[in-house]
Amino acid sequence: MDKIEQRICQLIDEKRDEIIAFGRDIWKHAELGYREFRTAGKFVEVVKGLGLEVEEGLAVTGVKAYLKGKNAEGPNLALMGEMDALPIPSHVDANPETGASHCCGHHAQLTGIMGAALALTDPEVKAALGGNVTFFAVPAEEFVEVELKNQMRDEGKIRYGGGKCELIRVGAMEDIDLVVGHHSGTEHQISVTNASSNGFVNKMVTFKGKAAHAAGSPHLGLDGLSAAAVAMHALDVQRESFRDKDTVRVHGFMSAGGVAMNVIADNVKMEYSVRAKNIPAYVDANHKFNRAFKAGALATGCGLEITTLPGYMPTIPSHDPSAVIEACQDVAGDKYKVFVPDEPRHGTGSTDYGDVSYLLPLIQFGTGGFTGMLHNPDVAVVDEELAYIVTAKIFALSAYKFLKDDAARAKKHVEEFKPQMNQKEYVEFMESMLTTEVIEPTPLPVLVD
Repeated sequence: MDKIEQRICQLIDEKRDEIIAFGRDIWKHAELGYREFRTAGKFVEVVKGLGLEVEEGLAVTGVKAYLKGKNAEGPNLALMGEMDALPIPSHVDANPETGASHCCGHHAQLTGIMGAALALTDPEVKAALGGNVTFFAVPAEEFVEVELKNQMRDEGKIRYGGGKCELIRVGAMEDIDLVVGHHSGTEHQISVTNASSNGFVNKMVTFKGKAAHAAGSPHLGLDGLSAAAVAMHALDVQRESFRDKDTVRVHGFMSAGGVAMNVIADNVKMEYSVRAKNIPAYVDANHKFNRAFKAGALATGCGLEITTLPGYMPTIPSHDPSAVIEACQDVAGDKYKVFVPDEPRHGTGSTDYGDVSYLLPLIQFGTGGFTGMLHNPDVAVVDEELAYIVTAKIFALSAYKFLKDDAARAKKHVEEFKPQMNQKEYVEFMESMLTTEVIEPTPLPVLVD
């Protein structure tokens, strides 16, 4: 490491207690997507205390803090950390006020951003930056609480479920040239998660039947549960039409299925995700999903409402993650293993970092420090050094490596990147996937003697 890199690590080590205290505080006060007001406020306190210009209220709770390097006209690198948690109230450290828990590790991302800001704002370090850094606290990565997000959409507060999707829509990414992101993990290692992932759309389904006595006069009703059963079978037989290479995943649950066992179900609600490795594949699977569920309505005479919400884009791996790989290796030393796959891998989950990768160069890394299984109530932070301090150092060193030498590396990275969409094209596509289809009930005349 050169002199500035050593200085960055030293500064973060000197602020170790402050950084860990920040991480512990966010862990204990988890908040759900688009309601991370306290979390955002704590982040704002820190960055304003460092003298940074701050923009708040982006996509409801998002925050941008601006650090200008010696060349204010140089590239703008965003270090991005998510703020939201998951609705897992059974976790031992769940926030009793919100029922939320950071079983996703997002609080470690935000803590890493905060720690990086403490180092990069040092006058000596700042003077070595040939471009700018945006410390970006972003909302609502977890695609949960869909009914609430639908309500917020109806109220005009948001348009899309994912926080980064909203930030793109409102133009908050327009001044950014490249992004470094992070994920938490349960392995005792550092990794460069330069992988692709599935994209998806979300489905909200309601079968509208007619209640009747299930034993005495079932023929007078329209059974929403029967409609759902036909739909699920019809969906299941679509699976052989999905290509293996597209890694299609269609999964969901029934959130309402009637009121009593002896009453024909007149209101059955279901929620699904339709995922695939590329946009054409999940658009195709989405059409087949709709076809299957319409079959359930047609077979039973029930009414049907299918609302499709745009989810997340597939993630496009970076063409050159070398700067972040070097930062990971510098921080790891002999203490931690650094995992770098020989070729970009594919994950069948989804993240709204995928949306970023369609418009901007994106490089992601991961740090451990957790036990349990993410998104489960057994998650715990067991290595605060790895979860928080190492994360902060990698964020800060990555920014420096991109922006030193008059930001030569950042400029080259941006020049070589080929965006798949611009902001206007992105919004047009997302809007095209925001649909509601309604089929009215079609009961047959009741037979009478």
